[in-house]
Amino acid sequence: MTTRELVVVTTTHDDEAAARTLAAAVVRARLAACAQVYPVQSVYWWDGEVRDSREWRIDFKTRADLAARLTGFVTEQHSYDTPEVIAVPVATASPAYLAWVHEETARP
Repeated sequence: MTTRELVVVTTTHDDEAAARTLAAAVVRARLAACAQVYPVQSVYWWDGEVRDSREWRIDFKTRADLAARLTGFVTEQHSYDTPEVIAVPVATASPAYLAWVHEETARP
């Protein structure tokens, strides 16, 4: 696996327990090797007004070729009408980490 094949897919959720449940479901489905869940403060437009909300960000570490499947899975499971699901390529990572992500996402 090369660095070009690694992406971080990000989403947010308004409920910590739901975010952790979604993170675990994605990892169990082997669509990501790991997920990090942490609080963020989001400021955004929604329904014609600026909102300021506490959310829980989830960063999934996965292979680029799984990003579309992971996006579909998150979108299907998410409670938001329009969930953020974006994939960002990783510029550099250690060879051992790349191998671990590949190994954990290649298992059935």
